[in-house]
Amino acid sequence: MASMTKDPKDLVRLDYDNGVAWVTINRPEKRNALSPNMSFRMLEILDEVEAREDVGVLVLTGEGTAFSSGMDIKEYFRDMQDQPRIVMLKAHRLNWEWQWRRLRYFEKATIAMVNGWCFGGAFLPVVSCDLAIAADEAQFGLSEVNWGILPAGNVSRAVADTMKTRDALYYIMTGKLFDGKKAAEMGLVNEAVPLEQLRQRTRELCDVLLEKDAAVVKAAKDAFKRIQGLPWDTSEDYLFSKQEQLWAIAGHAKEEGFKQFLDDRSYKPGLGVYKRHPDSK
Repeated sequence: MASMTKDPKDLVRLDYDNGVAWVTINRPEKRNALSPNMSFRMLEILDEVEAREDVGVLVLTGEGTAFSSGMDIKEYFRDMQDQPRIVMLKAHRLNWEWQWRRLRYFEKATIAMVNGWCFGGAFLPVVSCDLAIAADEAQFGLSEVNWGILPAGNVSRAVADTMKTRDALYYIMTGKLFDGKKAAEMGLVNEAVPLEQLRQRTRELCDVLLEKDAAVVKAAKDAFKRIQGLPWDTSEDYLFSKQEQLWAIAGHAKEEGFKQFLDDRSYKPGLGVYKRHPDSK
């Protein structure tokens, strides 16, 4: 069943489990190809998850044997040929909106769990997530060169940010596949594990993140992303200001951490996390 006849709410599945929002692209019959209707649904889901105070981590994955085969060629290209250019631009902007602008600076920690095929346009949400774990068996490909286009929609930019130049150009120019182990070796994902261990390993990482103060995690990940490409002096100034801003919002985390380390001597920062108050977010 094509996405244009499928209820948009069914294109993405949302499940909550002990502080984690599991967001599953749900077009297995299309290897979870991304579509315009899916973009609308993703934006709704991101808004919902962001507003939940009982959620600290969002995991993005795909149903069945694929994470995502990338942009739906028929819906984004063939069906747009006879449409005014503005229609195509709006469809593509919606795609970029959730994959890059919203997901990259999301209020919660985010993990891409790459369970299978990951092609072209699907690289963007993988890179936009803070962390990524892939199955050893997952297959990645920048296959655009094989059918007459280039990795656009900021996919090339995302790849340039995470992979070495020689590696990125090799796969962009040849269109060859690589597996999860190779993706981890090149830095596209943090690590790769056997498929049968993928969800368990992802859950373990979620639990590590959930131990931290949410405001501190948000500030730390945003600060790192914002300083990329800044001159050293500008970066120093930004990070100092960001630290002061964080203390104004979540100074309790710093004070409690200092107290437990310096006064109580109940933990060591490099070896664990301070014990958070049950009422803290």
